[in-house]
Amino acid sequence: MKILLCSDGTSSAETAISLGGLLGGALKAETALLGIAETPRDEHPLRDALQKQAELLRGRGISADIIVQSGEPVRQIADQTLKTSYDLVVIGARWTGATGHYWRSEKTYEVIKSIQPPVLVAIGECQQLKRFLVCTGGKEFIEQAVQFTGKLAAAVNASVTLLHVMAEPPAMYADLVRLEENVDQLLQSKSELGTNLRRQKRELERLGVSAEVRLRHGIVIDQVFEEVREGDYDLIVTGTSQARGLLRHYIMGDLTRSILNRANCPVLVARAGKPQPGRTLWRAIKEIFSRR
Repeated sequence: MKILLCSDGTSSAETAISLGGLLGGALKAETALLGIAETPRDEHPLRDALQKQAELLRGRGISADIIVQSGEPVRQIADQTLKTSYDLVVIGARWTGATGHYWRSEKTYEVIKSIQPPVLVAIGECQQLKRFLVCTGGKEFIEQAVQFTGKLAAAVNASVTLLHVMAEPPAMYADLVRLEENVDQLLQSKSELGTNLRRQKRELERLGVSAEVRLRHGIVIDQVFEEVREGDYDLIVTGTSQARGLLRHYIMGDLTRSILNRANCPVLVARAGKPQPGRTLWRAIKEIFSRR
């Protein structure tokens, strides 16, 4: 596995360095430390700072290649990921305030939307990675993200919780709610949700990861953070999907943006595959009858 750690050389970037070190050491990953100077005259002091940060990684048994670039940070990170195929990119996330759409540096969100590898956003002081929370959506296209999360969890011996949040349905569907609140019954059902969650759980267990499924009802973002508070998770996993068309970029939905805004722990923005084309009204009708 290849990991790219991004740094501006300041002490605030050490959170990303430390988090990357936790994973890089466990994965025995090839690690590169990318420093970006906004002007050429900043390159020399930046290189000195990167050497010190590389020492932190060496303390974890990681020998990192140092790369120094100058220019606009998002463009330089994107260019580096085009030159070399990385499995994971780790970046920091400077807090800017709880107003508007972006509560952290807007560059954080732009990097996520611009590059192909999954992005791990270093938030808070992370001392361990033992409990992962995956916001699944319960669909097939999230399975690519689940598999990647499983590889990381297996390396650090972390457990994974698959969380699916359902909107509160009308009272006439109370029987379906009772079915879905029973996790074991749902996982044994032939419904699309039950089938997908069962397959995702089995994939994690195949990788040697302890996995469980949690179901909640209500407003999704509120329920995600209620689960985070109750479960004391070290990492939240959410997803983005690739936009259609000629321009390669990723769509970061409202849920992912809100999680990044509010999180107090690291967030892994994993890449979801494309939705399967055959999930139509006919499939939905079959699912309703399979629950009866």
